[in-house]
Amino acid sequence: MASGRLCVARVGGEIAVLDNICPHQEGPLGQGMVEDGRVVCPYHGWAFDVKTGAALHDPGEKAHVYESVVKDGGLWVRPPDRSS
Repeated sequence: MASGRLCVARVGGEIAVLDNICPHQEGPLGQGMVEDGRVVCPYHGWAFDVKTGAALHDPGEKAHVYESVVKDGGLWVRPPDRSS
């Protein structure tokens, strides 16, 4: 769960929204760089695909990606489903 903290990245003119916490050692993904369509954690360099959340070195490790849309000048993000 994002707990109100999100990583927002612009890649190729599109906006992507991921959980701001790196699943490796809880680094702040939003403070990392965007390289080749991936957000790179500033702590240890783990890179996550902004569309799938999959880690470059291990696709089984994932950062949560949120459905989002830019509408009427605002960024709208769908909250996680907490029913499961």
